[in-house]
Amino acid sequence: MTLFEDLKWRGLIKDISSPELEKKLNEEKLTFYIGTDPTADSMHIGHFSSFLIATRLARYGHHPILLVGGATGLIGDPKPSQERQMISKEEVFKNVEGLTRQAEKIFGFEVVNNYDWTKDITILDFLRDYGKYINVNYMLDKDIISRRLDSGITFCEFAYTLLQGMDFVHLYEDKGVTLQVAGSDQWGNITTGIELARKMKDVELFGMTMPLVLDANGVKFGKTEGNALWLDKEKTSSYELYQYLINTSDLCVIDYLKKLTFLTKEEIEEIERKHQEHPEERLAQKALAHEVITFLHGEEEYQKALHISEVLFSGNIQELSLEEIRDGLKDVPNFQLKPMTLIDMLVENGIASSRREAREFLSAGSISINGEKVTEEAMMIDENLAIEGKVLVVRKGKKKYYMGIFE
Repeated sequence: MTLFEDLKWRGLIKDISSPELEKKLNEEKLTFYIGTDPTADSMHIGHFSSFLIATRLARYGHHPILLVGGATGLIGDPKPSQERQMISKEEVFKNVEGLTRQAEKIFGFEVVNNYDWTKDITILDFLRDYGKYINVNYMLDKDIISRRLDSGITFCEFAYTLLQGMDFVHLYEDKGVTLQVAGSDQWGNITTGIELARKMKDVELFGMTMPLVLDANGVKFGKTEGNALWLDKEKTSSYELYQYLINTSDLCVIDYLKKLTFLTKEEIEEIERKHQEHPEERLAQKALAHEVITFLHGEEEYQKALHISEVLFSGNIQELSLEEIRDGLKDVPNFQLKPMTLIDMLVENGIASSRREAREFLSAGSISINGEKVTEEAMMIDENLAIEGKVLVVRKGKKKYYMGIFE
């Protein structure tokens, strides 16, 4: 397959600015850019598919530039329904540093910051040198802007599309960029840049968007939506990412394999065939988890996530280090511990609703501490039982975990 055919098969092309782009992608070596605004100090899985485009195109000989929007991040891309909350300059600049380090580490490409070429432009320069080229009626036709007209949109957000257009023109002049790639929600901003370049420089630039990656509920991944899976493993551990990916819906998993991995068409079709024959084995989900985590964090982190998952499933808690326990049980109910009897611990921390229920759990063998079943209600719970003297892992039944922490 050609590059363009591969991108189409993976469902990674939604809009292109010109039919000519297909030939250019297949036959020429383009310099292109893809950007993100620093609304956080880490990218999330919603960025991942888009930014993988940079790697996909680079493997075919195209030259990627990753843009972190220190300037545009101070304004904020308009949201469809309401004004975006502005964040402080200090936070924006801190986020720029975090995103730059992350982009260089994960993707290894050149990173630029649009604050560098925007900060010295005065309002008069902006209006004379850029504003005179774009008609207000043209801007009002932009989807996001037109959807905000009834509820109202400030001039600040209204002007965002022109700022992004400035980036495209600047990178064309400074880096020879002729293509911008982005998620489908950026189409209006891309076409503003194309229009600005046509009027200012009498040159045709190109744009391409890809569909946004959605979760099983049809909601895009993102910080605003509250379902962000961060690419920074200090924010979302490899184990947490593994758990999400291994539990991906059968309805989404093949689409994710196409968009989030570099597995070939033949490899994905073979995985799909085996998955349909034995869906209970979750072969597609396992392949997805392996490919994504290995790309982001390396094979060692994947094996660590797999190990934690297998140990928690088996209940052999003693096999885990304190760090692995904290990763694996980050989101389970936790409580502060002090020396007390087992039955008091179960009742006081809500593991059992009453002493009677606690006795029933113990007699039925439903309670384990650090992977070992316990039955004696008068058993003393203290630091001597805790892993590394700090953490006690309680399991009720087969799946319900709690974590007790000694101060």
